[in-house]
Amino acid sequence: MSALLSGIAVGFAVAMPVGPIGVLCIKRSLKDGFAMGLATGLGAATADAIYGLLVALGLGLSGLLAYAVPLKIGGGALIIGLGLLGLRSFFKPRAEAELAAPKGGMVSAWFSTFVLTLTNPMTILAFIGLIAALGTSSASGPYWLVAGVFLGSLLWWLVLVVGVLMVKSRLPMAALRWLDFASGMVLVIWGSAILVGAFI
Repeated sequence: MSALLSGIAVGFAVAMPVGPIGVLCIKRSLKDGFAMGLATGLGAATADAIYGLLVALGLGLSGLLAYAVPLKIGGGALIIGLGLLGLRSFFKPRAEAELAAPKGGMVSAWFSTFVLTLTNPMTILAFIGLIAALGTSSASGPYWLVAGVFLGSLLWWLVLVVGVLMVKSRLPMAALRWLDFASGMVLVIWGSAILVGAFI
């Protein structure tokens, strides 16, 4: 039980920084509603759990970091692509009636953030430290820890989505359109910085 509770606390804390996933979650929650926002967070929580499980199964630091550069390249490219989609929405805005019916759906929202989180090398480092610091002596301890990380991460995304939707009614449609521009620029710049870092 202590491993589960520790995992929940760490999963919540690790998910809190507003990176590319946070930007996407806020944008999708505001424009597409609760289900799309939560599906976005669920994708990140699923990837977190998978990395935690790999580390719990004994995949070491050197084995994971051997793929750091290709992961950075893939992740940076994906972030840039998502940013360009946001910019396209700004320059070619959808009709208000279309905002409630995104083409990709919940599966697409889940999958895009799942892949994006998997390609983030910092997730690998976080979970290596997590298992090393909080792993228990029992054989099942790391797995309870991973389950806790998933629940804690999901809890943060739920809090974020609900909080965003509480302020949505105060925002005019024009603000939502500019959100496409702001989030698109943030993602393009962020992804570009990751790509540059991969080659330096």
